[in-house]
Amino acid sequence: MTSKATGRLPDDRNDAVCGPLRLCAVTRLEKPRAELLRFVADPSGRMVTDPGAVLPGRGVWVTAERAALAEALKAKVFARSLKRQVTVDSDLADQVEAMFRRRALDALSIARKAGSVTTGFAQVDAAIEAGDAVALFHAADAAEGGRDKLDRKFKAIRRDSGLPAVIEAVFTIEEMSLAIGRTNVVHAALKRGGATDRLLHETGRFARYRSNGFSVKDTALHSPTEG
Repeated sequence: MTSKATGRLPDDRNDAVCGPLRLCAVTRLEKPRAELLRFVADPSGRMVTDPGAVLPGRGVWVTAERAALAEALKAKVFARSLKRQVTVDSDLADQVEAMFRRRALDALSIARKAGSVTTGFAQVDAAIEAGDAVALFHAADAAEGGRDKLDRKFKAIRRDSGLPAVIEAVFTIEEMSLAIGRTNVVHAALKRGGATDRLLHETGRFARYRSNGFSVKDTALHSPTEG
């Protein structure tokens, strides 16, 4: 399922990892680093993902959406940008999705350890009522009835406060349970804090990667990119 977010905390453009703008090798548009993903060639010439943008060598930046990466592979953007022969795994798009999922789930686990996560329907409902919840996470395979009740209350309270209602449904019950360390986790409320900010950043990147908002008609594959 895709993200159900109606807002984002914090705005990715203000996150410390954004840095200066970078040029997407597919669209030829400059974007914040948070909207892109960097790839580099390892010593053997194999393209590897560099999510932290820290690996040495010339990088190739691609819009962090699955469809954009698919277009990069189809158009041989990596070889074109680096002006050399490179090896690209046929399942690179799947590898990147698994990476984003893992990073987001790791962030959920860290948020739980930081005391930022409340689970259980009644407990989440109470957190919403008290105004402590800044975001809700539901399992993608959760029953809609319980979700709808929590979402309506959460949206109403956040709207009255002039705040965004961030709601995500990108993980399964099993994934949320393993990350949080409890059985049958279906609903979770997040309270404000650095761990929550990081979780929303990582979850947002994962959701955007799978969103397929990229349009091939917007590409302009004419010249290599710097990195």
